[in-house]
Order: sequence, then structure tokens, then C-alpha cells
Amino acid sequence: MAETETALIVGVGASRGLGAAAARRFVREGLHVVVAGRTAEKVERVADEIRASGGSAQSVVGDAANEADAIRFVETAEAKGPLVLALQNAGSNRRDPFLELATADFEQIWREHCLAGFLTGRESARRMVPRGRGTILFTGASGSLRGSAYYAAFAAAKGGLRAVAQSMAREFGPNGIHVAHVVIDGGISGDRLKARMPNIEEERGPDGLLSIDAIAETYWQLHLQHRSAWTLEQDLRPWSERF
Repeated sequence: MAETETALIVGVGASRGLGAAAARRFVREGLHVVVAGRTAEKVERVADEIRASGGSAQSVVGDAANEADAIRFVETAEAKGPLVLALQNAGSNRRDPFLELATADFEQIWREHCLAGFLTGRESARRMVPRGRGTILFTGASGSLRGSAYYAAFAAAKGGLRAVAQSMAREFGPNGIHVAHVVIDGGISGDRLKARMPNIEEERGPDGLLSIDAIAETYWQLHLQHRSAWTLEQDLRPWSERF
């Protein structure tokens, strides 16, 4: 009987969100998925929906920036079968005039993105490296590449996450571990953005926001890449996005 392989998605919220879309995409390939997030109701709803459609899923609640929780996320996935795919998708955003940006808020954003990415990446690599195979993916942003006015905290956190991904890729590629960082340049057509800006889809026009399912498909294709042609960084944006 074939061994069950698992995928871990850290940073799962609404059913119509990127983390949930990635979980649904990975399940279609026969993986058992572990969906991790801070809100029990949301992650359990995503897991329930996947199970109801015939997939194998479980939820785990915790803070990805907490070391004990990050370890528990990976251990939960490993308990079902070898972890072959991990996606770090956690983190929020905030807009602050630089002179009013509180130290605690700057640090919190860094913890959500950079520290959580380090912990997810390290714990996943600790399981994958001895087996010599696996994929570790990080959700980036345009802020990973440049700092915009009023978004110093987000840019610092995402820029740090990008550097962590680059270092991991260079260290673990020779061990058979594919590490990739995906720059999301544009608004994502998920519940979080649309709740904040109800008219944004109409304003942007057809396909003016990134489809969560299209992003999830890119994540899966990165996992499938042959090691002779691995991608370290890929940027995704709507066709109409200026860059």
C-alpha cells in the first residue's frame, strides 16, 4: 500500500482565501493536507469542506510565529505521513505613517512574516533533508522587493522573508529540497480584500485581481518542477497590473 504523503499550509483563513485554495489544489493530487491558522472556526471549516468533497484534511490552531506552535504544525503533518510540501502563507499588512509607527507594531508584522517563515522553513527542512526530497514555498509580495510609503513594517518583514527563502534555497537545494519564493504583485481576489474593499473587483475589471485558484495552481506546478530546472523566485500579477 502506498505511503500517504502530506502537505502543510500555514496561514489558512477564509474558505475563499489563498491558503484554502492551495489546500484544495494539493488534495486533488492525493495529498493529506494540514491547514494551520490562528482562528479555529476558519481552519476547521476549510478542513470540513475538503473532507466533505472526499479529500483528506485536518486542522491545527496556533501562531506560526510561536516556535512551539510551528513545531506542532509540522509534527501534525508528519504524524500522517512524510511531509513533501510546505507552504508558508501567514501574515497580515498594515499602513502607518513612518513617524507614527509603533515599535510593537513593526515587530509584530516582522514576526508574522519573517519569523514565522523561518520557523516553518526550518522545521519542514528538518524533516525533508534526511529524506532528500520536498518542496518549501513562501508567499511573498511586491513589498518583498521594494518599500512603499507608509508600508515600512510590511516591506521590512517581506524583504526579510525573501532573504530567508534565498538562503534556504542555496543551502538545501543540494540536499534535494526545492525552496521557492512567489512574489504576489497585485490584489488577491479573496474574502479578506473584498471585505475591506467591496467594489474592488468592479473597479479593476475582468481578471484585474489575482485568482486564488490560479495562484494555487502555480504553487502546485512549482512542486512538480524537475530539479534540473528549479525556480527560486516567480512573480505573479494580473495582466492589467502596472509594474
